Amino acid sequence: MSDLRVALIQSDIIPDDSAANLTALERQMAANCPDPLDLIVLPEVFTTGFHPRARQHAETAAGPVSQWLARHANHYNAVVTGSVVFNDANAHCNRLLWAAPDKPLQYYDKRHLFRMAGEHERYRAGRQRCIFTLGSWRVLAQVCYDLRFPVFSRNRDDYDLALYVANWPAARHDHWRSLLKARAIENQAYVIGVNRVGHDAYEQAYAGGSVVFSPEGELLVEAGDQASVITAQLSEAALRDYRARFPAHLDGDEFSLVID
Repeated sequence: MSDLRVALIQSDIIPDDSAANLTALERQMAANCPDPLDLIVLPEVFTTGFHPRARQHAETAAGPVSQWLARHANHYNAVVTGSVVFNDANAHCNRLLWAAPDKPLQYYDKRHLFRMAGEHERYRAGRQRCIFTLGSWRVLAQVCYDLRFPVFSRNRDDYDLALYVANWPAARHDHWRSLLKARAIENQAYVIGVNRVGHDAYEQAYAGGSVVFSPEGELLVEAGDQASVITAQLSEAALRDYRARFPAHLDGDEFSLVID
C-alpha cells in the first residue's frame, strides 16, 4: 500500500449536452491535473445533469462516454471515475463507471434512488455493494443519496477509502458536508466527496463543496462554489497509524447486509 494521489473535478454541467460537458472536463483536467495521479473523480451524471430528460442521452457499454473514460485513464495513467445515466438491457440506471488504464470498465449502480425527485420511478436500483482496488487501496464506490444510509457504507474492514460522487443541491449543503465527515469518522477511512456547481435544467442551485476528509474526520482539502480542480495525497502510513492507535473497528458489530 502506498500513498494515493487524487484529483477532484468539480464541474458545472450543461443539461442535455454530453459533448460540451466532456469538452469542458477535458479542459479542466488538462489545465489543472498534476502528473502523476492515481485517481481522477468526476461528479454524478457528469454528462447530462440530474433531471428526467437525461435518459434520452443514456450511455451504453460501447458508447462514447465509456470510450472517453478509457482514453483518459490511459492518457493520465490513472483511474477516472464518475457516474452517468446508463442503458443496460433496456433498463436505465445511474451507473458509476470505473475506468482503469488498459483494463475493462467496472461499474457500480446507485443503490439508493432519490424518491423526492422521482428517481426511483425512472431507474433500476443497484443490487451490489462494490469495492474496487487501486493498487493496494480498497475503494468503496457510492453515488449521492447513498450517503444518507450509513449501514450500506459501513466499513467491515473491507475498504480504505469511501468515494461519493454527487449532484447535491445547495439547499442541503450542510447535510452533504456533515454526512461526509461522519462517514469518515465512523468508518475510520478516507472519504472523498465530489459535487457539481451551477444550476440544473430546473434552475436548482448546486454549491460544490467537493472535499476530502481523513480517517479522523480532519478536513484535508475543500473546494468552493465554482468550477475547480482540487488535489490531495492520501497517506497510507497515517491510515495504518490511526487504526493501530485507535482500533475502534475491532469492537464493531458483526452483521450481514441483505439487499432485496
